[in-house]
Amino acid sequence: MNIFKFGGASVNSADAVRNMSSIVASHRQKPLLIVVSAMGKTTNALERLIPGIEIDEAERKNTFEQLKQYHHNIIDGLYESEGINIISEALRQEARRNTLSKIATFFDLLAMRMESTPTTYNFDYDQMVSMGELISTTIVSDYLNYLGISNRWVDVREIIRTDANYREGIVDWDTTRLNAHNRLLPILQPEAESSDQPVVITQGFIASTATHTTTTLGREGSDYSAAILSYCLEAETMTIWKDVPGFLNADPKYFPDTIKIEQMPYNEAIEQAYYGASVIHPKTVKPLQNRGIQLHIKSFVDPTQQGSVIGPFKSIKPQCPLYIVKHDQVLLSIMPKDFSFIAEDNLQTIFAALAALNIRVNLMQNSALSFSLCIDHNTVLLKQLQELLSKNFLLKYNEHLQLITIRYYTQKIIDQMVGGRNILVQQRSRTTAQLVVSK
Repeated sequence: MNIFKFGGASVNSADAVRNMSSIVASHRQKPLLIVVSAMGKTTNALERLIPGIEIDEAERKNTFEQLKQYHHNIIDGLYESEGINIISEALRQEARRNTLSKIATFFDLLAMRMESTPTTYNFDYDQMVSMGELISTTIVSDYLNYLGISNRWVDVREIIRTDANYREGIVDWDTTRLNAHNRLLPILQPEAESSDQPVVITQGFIASTATHTTTTLGREGSDYSAAILSYCLEAETMTIWKDVPGFLNADPKYFPDTIKIEQMPYNEAIEQAYYGASVIHPKTVKPLQNRGIQLHIKSFVDPTQQGSVIGPFKSIKPQCPLYIVKHDQVLLSIMPKDFSFIAEDNLQTIFAALAALNIRVNLMQNSALSFSLCIDHNTVLLKQLQELLSKNFLLKYNEHLQLITIRYYTQKIIDQMVGGRNILVQQRSRTTAQLVVSK
């Protein structure tokens, strides 16, 4: 059994879904479980619709309508007339109507959630943004069936079990493994003497609690979903299909001359993901390492290319510096109001507030009188964090910063990256330099 993960860019249009379908059609020699993200930038749009978000009502309604039209356009593009006989045309229109009817249910639920009374941001977030994956997988599954690629749509919330830690659910591995064995393995049994093995379509990013309340696994968590299922089902391989040729040493959006890494050790990939490499979610690699499952990163633009592989290797190949740049960062400095130093009791209070809001710290630095941390910008969560801490601490922060991480750095490389900009925080180890700089 193999597990594929397709992200938002690989299903962001009718042409993209067609391309994905051709990849699936060419890999049916073994049972295949396919994890699909929300289409395009759907999650970003859904984040603006969460109850309590400060947004003009007209803009809210417009965002909702644009989101609906975007998915309708993809469906129309998939089932557009190709000028063949009238019976095929009738079947095409019926398939289109069936898919539109299914996603209409999700959009009705989405509209109800938009109008609901806000509870807590993290809970509302998970109930709202989870709709993107449910809609995308419905469209993909229906279209594959229409093409004759028989598949089963499975709600992953019935498989992956987490606690009620909304926006960053903690996986209950024993229950999830039992669910996967009971509900997925029977569907994915190899069919003897058949070149077309079973296919399952399911969602990334989302899960549920023991009481069937929707949770999510952290932003960009579809990779992690695929890794969880790979571990539980003991898959042969896991493949992430991207719009890049493999694991690059830097983001090609910002670096013109990138190098493709042919192979990378598990531990190096974990380090890269921890520091914010956008290719994989931070929690993805460890479950695969524990099972010895290799992770392939391949291009959906050119599926015939070799790509990159993460596995039990001793070193990266080729050896080169690795660059990670996180944009739109906030540097928050926290100082006691009383005469105390930043000691264990202060840090306990600060970390409790961060944990309560599920705020991930990208970098931290402690001194006698202050504690500084670098986090992703989120207006709602930053305001809530200030409210929790302002009673006991003085708070100062800088916005619109970059966090630069360089693995295997030299001073020359650091100087080139900083380019004379102001460095607010700097940390170095033997292999890694991290710098918070003005934009």
